[in-house]
Amino acid sequence: MIKVLSVFGTRPEAIKMCPLIQELDRRELIQNTVCLTGQHREMLQQVIDIFGTHIDFHLDIMKTEQTLTTITSDILIKIEDVYKSVQPDVVLVHGDTSTSFAGALAGFYQQIRVGHVEAGLRTYNKLSPYPEEMNRVLTSQIASLHFCPTKLNQQNLLAEGIKNNVFITGNTVIDAFATTVKADYVFKDSNLLDIRLKLASNNKLILVTAHRRENLGKPLENICKAIRRLHDTFTDVYFIYPVHLNPKIQKPVNLILGGLPRVRLIPPLDVEDLHNLMSLCKLVLTDSGGLQEEAPAFGVPVLVMRTETERPEAVEAGTVKVVGTEENSIFQEALSLLTDEESYAHMSRAINPYGDGHASERIANILEDKALWDAIY
Repeated sequence: MIKVLSVFGTRPEAIKMCPLIQELDRRELIQNTVCLTGQHREMLQQVIDIFGTHIDFHLDIMKTEQTLTTITSDILIKIEDVYKSVQPDVVLVHGDTSTSFAGALAGFYQQIRVGHVEAGLRTYNKLSPYPEEMNRVLTSQIASLHFCPTKLNQQNLLAEGIKNNVFITGNTVIDAFATTVKADYVFKDSNLLDIRLKLASNNKLILVTAHRRENLGKPLENICKAIRRLHDTFTDVYFIYPVHLNPKIQKPVNLILGGLPRVRLIPPLDVEDLHNLMSLCKLVLTDSGGLQEEAPAFGVPVLVMRTETERPEAVEAGTVKVVGTEENSIFQEALSLLTDEESYAHMSRAINPYGDGHASERIANILEDKALWDAIY
């Protein structure tokens, strides 16, 4: 029996780890334990409930005015007893959060193998995204097993001298759609109940998300001004913007976009509403990482409102375009997709490079390979 301890603490991690946990639970050769750090709380619990994920340990670290320092230190202190209690063969962490890095570091301190899910993403800019870029770089240096979504991610690790146990698996977020997306889905959020009616009247729907630390201030104002220009230009385009609860986001978004008749500023959506909404959209405008992987699975082009992306394979494939945070650049790129059918078709028909929905199976198969365990620290 291989003892696996899966550790996560944020909503994006949960969306990508819950399908893997489901798969690990199905395996007779794997004993899977789950530790939740609680870096997020309410929005995280929604995902756990939707997937029916069991939580065996809950560190409950979230507190008011928490900082990167308190998140990291609280996890390191609280998770030590969990590792000593479970004594796993491997700790699985995901991606680039402070939970991922702290969970990996704590595993190293206990001389436990670490498996890194969604390994090898890079922007090569320490401060963008911040602190995610350094979290994933440092986690890669600690990990013994590296589960890469794409070949480019694998090549990034090889270039850094990480050559052993580097596997291409696809991205587990595509696996999540098997649980979340339904043809007859009825939206839970009352703000979305008339969406299908509006689309039946030949209206276009654009999903907007913008919340990154590096976009606070002037960049976020530019994003909102570009959306307002698009709203004023097209009378048949509706915008849905689930707005992060951070007051530094709420204030400029409501000031610039509040009251516009075809812009809906709504609370953050649970993962089912979000995925099903995304499947109906004409276009996604985002500074998120995960949406760059998710939307192309539905043939929905993505304009990334950042200066770089750690997912360049999506850009190369043609499903994603990085447009920066200048108002006019965002406006012009969106305008082109909304008015030029050829440009739109080029992006919407491009093949999503992030896999076929079987990443979790591949990771579980690797973990069940007994020969692997004799060869790695």
